Amino acid sequence: MKRDLYFKELAVALGRAGFTPLPQENDSLPVEYHSQRLCRINEQGNVFYREEEVDSPEREKACAKATDIAGTVLEYMNHLEHAPTLKAAGLSEPYQSLAEFNGTVLAGRLTEKGAKFVTWDWDFNHTGLNHGHYYEGDYVGAKRDFAIRSGLIPDERQFTTEQLIEVYQQSAYIRFSCSLPAEQEQTIEQIQQRIQELVPDFEERITKEMEATADPPFEQTM
Repeated sequence: MKRDLYFKELAVALGRAGFTPLPQENDSLPVEYHSQRLCRINEQGNVFYREEEVDSPEREKACAKATDIAGTVLEYMNHLEHAPTLKAAGLSEPYQSLAEFNGTVLAGRLTEKGAKFVTWDWDFNHTGLNHGHYYEGDYVGAKRDFAIRSGLIPDERQFTTEQLIEVYQQSAYIRFSCSLPAEQEQTIEQIQQRIQELVPDFEERITKEMEATADPPFEQTM
């Protein structure tokens, strides 16, 4: 894989997640978080940092997130480089076929604004595609959807995004309103962190949920 192509896609993915990628430096991509240098990432997806750059739990969490993003982007960029072109009737844009099982296909393509992924079902004669589920920059979500749609993972054993958000909110309420042993606090915190990893637009969804459930403003009546 070409290094510049990987760094270009990685910069897009990091930017979506709230990081600030800087111009390439010494064969690596420097990354800032909250206007401060956090780490650098090389073309193999390895992350390097100084202790003074990761000096708080928040920045440790940010560095771990950047590491996950670097690995995920490396994975799908390698797949896209070697994947065959998806051939199907009615496709208006070129896609690479990343996986196929039980009549379901996972495909992806690179754009100037980052990678896009989609899952489809083949029609009965395997010439056309139906019921597309689109994932802009969300390779992990697209893989999960493919696994469920194709039957590799039973649907009834998965939580929906809405259910995960509800679990997060209820667990946050329990932590706030109850006095829990340290072990239970840690377990709930780990669950919440995992939900944040599973839901790419977690912060946006939580904000919308809070706005939707907020009490309406008080109106004075005569």
